[in-house]
Amino acid sequence: MKKTTSFLLVAGLLVTQAGFAQQQQSTAAKDTKMNTYIKQLMSKMTVEEKLGQLNLVTGGEATTGSSVSSDVEGKIKRGQVGGIFSMTTPARIRKAQEIAVKQSRLHIPLIFGQDVIHGYKTTFPIPLALSCSWDLPLIEKTARVAATEASADGLNWTFSPMVDISRDPRWGRISEGNGEDKYLGSQIAKVMVKGYQGDDLSKYNTIMACVKHFALYGAAEAGRDYNTTDMSLDRMYNEYLPPYKAAIDAGAGSVMTSFNDINGVPATANKWLMTDLLRKQWGFKGFVVTDYTAVSELIEHGLGDLQQVSSLSLNAGVEMDMVSEGFLTTLKKSLAEGKVTEVRINDACRLVLEAKYKLGLFEDPFRYCNEERAKTEILTPANLQLAREAATQSFVLLKNQNQVLPLRKSGTIALVGPLANTRSNMPGTWSVNADLSNTPSLLEGLKAAVGSQVKIVHSIGSNLLSDPEYQTRATMFGREIPRDNRSEEQLIKEAVDNASKSDVVVAALGESSEMTGESSSRSDIELPEVQKRLLAALLKTGKPVVLVLFTGRPLAIKWESENVPAILNVWFGGTQSANAIADVLFGDVNPSGKLTATFPQNVGQVPIYYSHKNTGRPLVEGKWFSKFRSNYLDVSNDPLYPFGFGLSYTTFSYGDIKLSTNSFKPGQTLTASVTVTNTGKVAGKEVVQLYTRDLVGSSTRPVKELKGFQKISLKAGESKEVTFTIKEDDLKFYNSSLKNVAEPGAFKLFIGSNSRDVKEVNFSLL
Repeated sequence: MKKTTSFLLVAGLLVTQAGFAQQQQSTAAKDTKMNTYIKQLMSKMTVEEKLGQLNLVTGGEATTGSSVSSDVEGKIKRGQVGGIFSMTTPARIRKAQEIAVKQSRLHIPLIFGQDVIHGYKTTFPIPLALSCSWDLPLIEKTARVAATEASADGLNWTFSPMVDISRDPRWGRISEGNGEDKYLGSQIAKVMVKGYQGDDLSKYNTIMACVKHFALYGAAEAGRDYNTTDMSLDRMYNEYLPPYKAAIDAGAGSVMTSFNDINGVPATANKWLMTDLLRKQWGFKGFVVTDYTAVSELIEHGLGDLQQVSSLSLNAGVEMDMVSEGFLTTLKKSLAEGKVTEVRINDACRLVLEAKYKLGLFEDPFRYCNEERAKTEILTPANLQLAREAATQSFVLLKNQNQVLPLRKSGTIALVGPLANTRSNMPGTWSVNADLSNTPSLLEGLKAAVGSQVKIVHSIGSNLLSDPEYQTRATMFGREIPRDNRSEEQLIKEAVDNASKSDVVVAALGESSEMTGESSSRSDIELPEVQKRLLAALLKTGKPVVLVLFTGRPLAIKWESENVPAILNVWFGGTQSANAIADVLFGDVNPSGKLTATFPQNVGQVPIYYSHKNTGRPLVEGKWFSKFRSNYLDVSNDPLYPFGFGLSYTTFSYGDIKLSTNSFKPGQTLTASVTVTNTGKVAGKEVVQLYTRDLVGSSTRPVKELKGFQKISLKAGESKEVTFTIKEDDLKFYNSSLKNVAEPGAFKLFIGSNSRDVKEVNFSLL
């Protein structure tokens, strides 16, 4: 029997090895065919046509800057356009593609891109929200649906995933990323790329991913968009770069430059970043595109005129110029003057053509122009159901005093707030293709959930903001911000009257969708004062108040946390946000989201994150105002809500951690197990989180680092043993020589429900 088993194992291994060898041969054959095709094509191209492939123009449907492209049709005919973004629908895209492949000299097809950030027509929760699900298979499914819908509408390239680490909630674009942690951010980056690209980019229902923003955009000074980033290599390699690399390792086809300068050199002109790091160290084989007008913006950075900055960008390692048209209009002159080489132009052109080849566009330029697909694969019932599920999994229950939630489906509910009856603010920022006809307001969602069982009385209660000018500035992409012209006193009185006659109050407050996102930084991250005054008035009625908090960033809600009985953070949940909120409020779904970005007590604590360094004078636990310690005089060091935090309608207990061994050597593994029990009365999901701490290192190490997590489901009273495996690689970091090492010594291991509430044990790496 043993001999038979051994034989089968060996045979299976040989079959696996043979299959891998065949796959390698097949890939090599495909690469040879592609290289031959592109080499022959490029031999026919003029310098002008090669530069044309490096020119990305806008179709005009959605822009993020003041510049727009002109004479697009004429440029396509002349071979001066490589791709178009912000153009959708198979009919429009077919028309543009026909010009390229029928009227240009060499018939080279165009690539069509779009900001498909968190879904296409079916919109999913904003990325920060979706990350709070800690559900990697679910996140991958949302990217797969987004790719299916976008490709059905003619697109083949998305400017996503956005993997910038951010620890500053003042920065508006924190809403587009996955929070503050490199490990979780890396896992999400990988599944997003896989969801978009599948296993074969030439399939009609895949789209090419574009990793952005490279690099360090989330660390902009003062949380102000487009601002400078100044960062040590230690922090860069250990804390901010890993998610970008994870996306590259997952096979992302393109990378987008960031707007910020990095240690004095803007990313778009940063050769160390784009060539030395991205290509030489990481082995990236795709092409690099700038963000919107990033080449011409180098002029304002102070790097020279358009010709100078265009040559700087190309030489740095950028292949495609978005909208600036500096490559198109100046590089031929720079070539003649010896400022760029033909080799570099050829390199850039080849990489763009390779992407088009991999997308199957040379084989069939119209493979993404099937109008029947657009009719049958967008906003399907299955897609909408996934959007609803994703939203429920992203919501984070921050407080639930006296089990105010879930609500009963009886009696009277007062629904109050400027965000209670607005469809346009449900999808969240960067939902440029959202279909609002499939996006109910919260009022509509609650009514659909309870029918005639519950009486719902609605009042706006307050305007979103008290400053009309700010209210105008907070609008983007046509997102309407509700406004009532009655006085604040009148609005509050109506809301209080309704609340007094009701059994419970649901207050829909927070930010509008475009108060986060690009160019939407805020120095004050508390609830607007006009909303606070409404909330205080509602609390004075003595009725239970549930705060349904809409936000695209962590907010400083210390007063609300101290005074409001129940707080459900719903972020911006996408197309099915309202129905999902109803599911959770009424207990049809038990909330299980966990924060992926720390909530500060006040803005003065920012930046605040769980994986901070210890300092030589760490604060002693419980002694918040000690002399000569790293603390504040006016507030504790604690966050309001820590990374990984989130409540449930049930409770969970954790047993003691069991280790397979107290020490292990390189090449070996250690397992850590803990028994988790649902100690409540209803079924629920829990995200079990594993952290480690390197106690002695050649460089200072964080007090905790996330190294693993598992999302489990438990019935009431059920227990489950959760096991994690720790390897040498899990303990590696970049030392002062930028070598990725795991240093022998003592470590702590933590397992718990969030970064604060953990059990701990010691172990050693020998």
